[in-house]
Amino acid sequence: MTADLDRMQGLVASDRPLTWVFTGDSITHGLIHTRGARSYAEHLHELIRGDLGRVQDIVINTAITGWRADLILGDFDRRAAAWRPDVVSLMIGTNDCTTVWLDPVIEPDAFEASIAEFVRRVRALDALPVLQTPPTVDLLHAPDRERIGEFAQRIRDVAARGGVMLVDQHARFAEFSAGTGPGNEGMPWGLLDDAFHPNAAGHALLALEWARTLGLDARTAESRVLADLTARVAVARHPHWPSA
Repeated sequence: MTADLDRMQGLVASDRPLTWVFTGDSITHGLIHTRGARSYAEHLHELIRGDLGRVQDIVINTAITGWRADLILGDFDRRAAAWRPDVVSLMIGTNDCTTVWLDPVIEPDAFEASIAEFVRRVRALDALPVLQTPPTVDLLHAPDRERIGEFAQRIRDVAARGGVMLVDQHARFAEFSAGTGPGNEGMPWGLLDDAFHPNAAGHALLALEWARTLGLDARTAESRVLADLTARVAVARHPHWPSA
């Protein structure tokens, strides 16, 4: 167990009210592509303040559609610091990696430096940073994001170097379609609403992986939230097709 994860377990086991901040881009923002269902941050809100009984905690989502790591650093006070957080979770990279929509294009070294700076600023608040890699991308329909894997790796590198808690959503999405039958072509179709935005089931998986990585799944023996999310992911992986 890393020092950060150990500290996280201590915080959750304590009676002290905590403030959790989620930030990032459209995936964390959670609009449109869930088709009215809850986003992963909303699922985690229910898990933390509901199943875990931490009713005095505050869960805040400051993500904005289309944003990148450099933009979040430029607005760090509003995105994170102003809320006096105990935990700050960042998922970013899907927009940063594009080779078409940005001028100039963001280089991987610059992206990695932004992630490292974000971690530094969160630690300066005496808060715990949580880094998430972005989900995989359907490159056939979004070829401009072909660098997504490299950008995900840069997040892993920062996390490993700094002992930061890492929720590797990219790896989880990549492995999702294994064994689901021919025609999937290695893509987690059941988790996506378009080429790179998770659908309702995708957000269920994001929430499950976040809770599992931070050990929140072990804090409640019979979580209604986690049971529901697990079922949603299972159906997405093995859908019940209507009979002919």
